[in-house]
Amino acid sequence: MAVILVAGACGGATATPVSIPPNATASIVPPASGTPEPTETPEPAATFPLTLTDDEGTQVALASEPTKIVSLTPATTEVLFKIGAGPRVIATTDFDDYPPEAVALPDVASFTAIDIEKIVAMDADLVVAGGNGFNPPDQLAKLRNLGIPVLVVYARNVAAVLADIELVGDAVGEGPAAHALTATMQAGFDRVVAATQSLAKPRTFYEIDTTGAIYGPSDESFLAGMIDQAGGDPITTGDPNKYDISLEKLVAADPEVIVLGDAAYGATPAIVKARPGWGTMTAVKTGAIRPAMDILITRPGPRLVEGLVNLAVAIHPELATVLSTP
Repeated sequence: MAVILVAGACGGATATPVSIPPNATASIVPPASGTPEPTETPEPAATFPLTLTDDEGTQVALASEPTKIVSLTPATTEVLFKIGAGPRVIATTDFDDYPPEAVALPDVASFTAIDIEKIVAMDADLVVAGGNGFNPPDQLAKLRNLGIPVLVVYARNVAAVLADIELVGDAVGEGPAAHALTATMQAGFDRVVAATQSLAKPRTFYEIDTTGAIYGPSDESFLAGMIDQAGGDPITTGDPNKYDISLEKLVAADPEVIVLGDAAYGATPAIVKARPGWGTMTAVKTGAIRPAMDILITRPGPRLVEGLVNLAVAIHPELATVLSTP
């Protein structure tokens, strides 16, 4: 099973991990493949030795360009391979599922633990980790105490995703490639925003999980920002640190669109319609309950533009042709 952490990546008692079969898909149109390449002055490569400040405010000193890199989140793994540092990645996690070259690498972490001894034995010279509790902070501290540089990234919004890609690029000596990637991604984001800006923004609830409580985006979260850029008015939990929302509060918010981020985990429109208390919502009455490709939407990596296209079409099906055409 390949695993993606959505709410759990943000910490807190209400966070929950969700498992997804690696071959499961949701029914959404393919993303546009013809995002125009922006033209700009190439960013110069960083020179080593180098000191960078990560997303937790830690100063990370790198004596030379890393040659043995460990990635502890699926998103950073995708970034590293996309910008050309893949051949230098020596280990990832047991829930990394993309690109295919990364899947075969040794696993040195799960959602709950990091194999510190294995990382040390590999003589890693850079660990790229996830912040806000995605990787256990105490174990990251142990790696630092053993002299291994640890760069922690945590994107709280869409703009921060691009900044983190550039930060990782600088850390591994692939700054020009990282900046070129973020410029292309920004052009893709702008294309989606341009397609949705003249449309009405329906009240949109993105369902992360309902196996226990009802989980959706927290206030001012990365996911709420994605919904906004995709042309929806995000219904959030009312708290920046909570991902659970009561049924009463959701009913009162009255979503006009329900996006099933958990579609690949078994959620269907029929199941939603049959839930007690959900029948009064506008989205349920009109049948505006639509699946989405959750991994693309919630993983802050190079494929995020594809995720935004998927989300925009889930909210505005009339954009399917527009956004799937170069």
